[in-house]
Amino acid sequence: MQRANTIVFGMVITVVLMGGFTFAQEDKKGCADPELFTRVPGFYLDECEIKDFGAHEFIDPVTKEEVSIEGRFYSYYYYLKDELSGRKSMLQIARNYSNAIDKIGGVFFMDNPNGSDNTWMKVTREGKEIWAAIEQDHWEGETYYLYIVEKEAMKQEVVANADVMADGISSTGHVALYGIYFDFNKSDLKPESEPTLNEIAKLITGNPNLKVFIVGHTDNVGDVDYNMKLSQARADAVAKALTTKYKVSPQNLKAYGVGQLAPVASNKTEEGRSKNRRVELVEQ
Repeated sequence: MQRANTIVFGMVITVVLMGGFTFAQEDKKGCADPELFTRVPGFYLDECEIKDFGAHEFIDPVTKEEVSIEGRFYSYYYYLKDELSGRKSMLQIARNYSNAIDKIGGVFFMDNPNGSDNTWMKVTREGKEIWAAIEQDHWEGETYYLYIVEKEAMKQEVVANADVMADGISSTGHVALYGIYFDFNKSDLKPESEPTLNEIAKLITGNPNLKVFIVGHTDNVGDVDYNMKLSQARADAVAKALTTKYKVSPQNLKAYGVGQLAPVASNKTEEGRSKNRRVELVEQ
């Protein structure tokens, strides 16, 4: 009888433990993947935290120097669901994230490419610098941390006025404008573009004989054909805003998109890519 009770008790303990393990494999209530990344398949979220303001130490992927980044802070702790059959190498985990950041124009650095102990990433999206880090726990490949800090990128405070635009066109036949903003991967003009649009309107209405091409440019991230269409759509959006809201004569404007075909800087760095994402006025 005692042996039977022991067996039953053992079975109960096993069921409880298995039930606890099954429950533990579910995401913690209230936790979800960040907008920027999806998780590596086979992992669940054991912990997560979001703070309006926090800091984390990163390695700058460009300079390779350690920096402390402050801003909106996110942390995620991922745990492997099936340790026996689904274990991943840290390099495999890191590659999933570094490939994702590369596709959207970001940069990354692995401190140990062979084992990839930690990986640091950075990308600029919609006026924000987003820093991310993949860091391993002591159980390699079974758990990993994802840290993200959203840092407000420096805003363009100086907008080229109509006189500066006129000088540029007069001396070189064109002028690049960096005060026109669009949502990521879209052609919708953001409200922050209004000061620059207003100065373009002043330039053209003050020089009624001046006719310009509005030329949209992109960086080299993504498909060439897609970038051509995106740059054309953005140039069209600028021309439409000028003729409808700012009453510029359509006879003075023609919109074209050239995608990534005319860079002014190397696309190998985020700084260079940001310079290549621009709108230019070119004298007809």
